[in-house]
Amino acid sequence: MIVRNAKYVVSSPSANLCPQTNVPEYAFIGRSNVGKSSLINLLTKKGLAKTSQKPGKTMLINHFEVNDGEFFIVDLPGYGYASRGKEQREEFSAMIKDYILNRQQMTLLFVLLDIRHDPQKIDVEFLKWLGENGVPFAIVFTKADKLGPVAAENKVAEYKKFLMKDWEELPPVFVTSSEDRRGKEDLLNYIEQINSELCQK
Repeated sequence: MIVRNAKYVVSSPSANLCPQTNVPEYAFIGRSNVGKSSLINLLTKKGLAKTSQKPGKTMLINHFEVNDGEFFIVDLPGYGYASRGKEQREEFSAMIKDYILNRQQMTLLFVLLDIRHDPQKIDVEFLKWLGENGVPFAIVFTKADKLGPVAAENKVAEYKKFLMKDWEELPPVFVTSSEDRRGKEDLLNYIEQINSELCQK
């Protein structure tokens, strides 16, 4: 897929205030500071999603229109940011779950994981929750440039082996880097494949 154009459309405080369209939405989520905005910029254009060194910056549901409305990329708030108060964490959790479970346009959820880290409890529990609720998702490892090729491959293999203790079948897995642009074509081609399948239905 070639991304001809992409633009920011709107930031919404809740799922029911998101744009009323029939366009497929591909949402991106992960723990704070996992590299979500950088990956979205890699897929679309530099500077589209605001990146920050400060974790927990995304507090709304951000919609970006791609290829003149062919589909939306949606930037969801990061989960598990400890510096937020309990009440605010619960608000974000409710917002995220409402979007994921009730937003009909939500076609696929990309769950981002930092490739350098061993499986984290909060990520594993979130993936399990997605599976229990039948949410279509894919796993995207970020920051692959921080490891050598063999180390990155081993990390992914170890993570898959860990998940297979509880899963009969794993979702699609991608390895990316916003620095060396790794995985860009794989992700965009996957989105294009799903869009094509939707058109045929």
